[in-house]
Amino acid sequence: MNAYLDYDPDVFRNKTILLPCDDPEWSNFAKYFALHFHDYGLKKLIATSYAPDSNPDLLSYQPTLFETEAPQFDEVKTHANGKLFVLDRDLNGDGIINIDDLQWDYLAGDGDFRSAEVTALRDEADIIITNPPFSLFREFVSWLVAAGKQYSVVGNSNATTYVEIFPLIQRNELWKGATANNTDMVFGVPKGAPVKESDRLKAEKLGYPPTDDYDFTRLGNSCWFTNIDHGRRHEPLQLMSLSDNTKFSKHKEIRGVGYEHYYNFPEAVEVPFVDAIPSDYDGIMGVPITFLDKYNPDQFEILAHGDDMEGLRKLGVGTLGEDFVKTYYAQGGTGGNSPGHRRLGLTRPTYHTAYKRIMIRHKAGA
Repeated sequence: MNAYLDYDPDVFRNKTILLPCDDPEWSNFAKYFALHFHDYGLKKLIATSYAPDSNPDLLSYQPTLFETEAPQFDEVKTHANGKLFVLDRDLNGDGIINIDDLQWDYLAGDGDFRSAEVTALRDEADIIITNPPFSLFREFVSWLVAAGKQYSVVGNSNATTYVEIFPLIQRNELWKGATANNTDMVFGVPKGAPVKESDRLKAEKLGYPPTDDYDFTRLGNSCWFTNIDHGRRHEPLQLMSLSDNTKFSKHKEIRGVGYEHYYNFPEAVEVPFVDAIPSDYDGIMGVPITFLDKYNPDQFEILAHGDDMEGLRKLGVGTLGEDFVKTYYAQGGTGGNSPGHRRLGLTRPTYHTAYKRIMIRHKAGA
């Protein structure tokens, strides 16, 4: 959030923020925006929670005192219905709007984001922020895009390869947030939730020891996906020329060897490391998917994903062909390559196909 504010201090001013499937009784997202309601100039904060009975991953459920002591508490609805939380006014007259002014009631349904009542809240909001279920990430992003809203959501970094997600990245309609997958993300979970010991120790090392209410875990392969601009995506990659990379690269695959051209697309070069992208190569380059962590749309354009055979065809990539596949298997290859496949073929040190590449080129004048 700080990266968005650094780029635009008024990014949240006079905005309605929706946190779907995000219970303020437990969620640090909700507590964060409630704490900064006045600082950020929010117009309204809305959060919804998912019904315990509809959540198969919930091991046990006990309503909080915040809920049970409220006059609207219902012993049936607390299990079967989601909850709606709204913060938009100073209810207790202390002169400031904060979490003490939170109003809540039960939703008519279970709080599923696809329901009509939560979709109506989406339509009311200006910005949507949450950590959706990774299993529903594709559907959740489609739900966001359909409304044309600004959003920032946590997802698995591998989502960049999804056919529903990559075209949005390519069209510059979605990008990674300031915390990309090169940074561990730490999450608080209720006491008793299963946490791997290695993840607990890593979270503690990062400054998040267990508390009376929460244990902490880390997700090293997670990142923010957003369409809210931030300054870090406009920081240019500092690169060496093709000649200097060949002479001085720290990577033995390039130093003294140079760059390999693809067997079935000789117009393009294979760049196996993001920091080895040559600054002065004007043609097409295949780069690792981790490039998206550093992608600057002012510096590069994305042309295709290396797993998209139709996209590669449009780019001019040929099929692997009989000779390539014959040599590939003769040298011990075990993958599912066939002559008609349109993949990025390489021959050093043995015949193989490049893994998870994105095809890019420098923007003219960048």
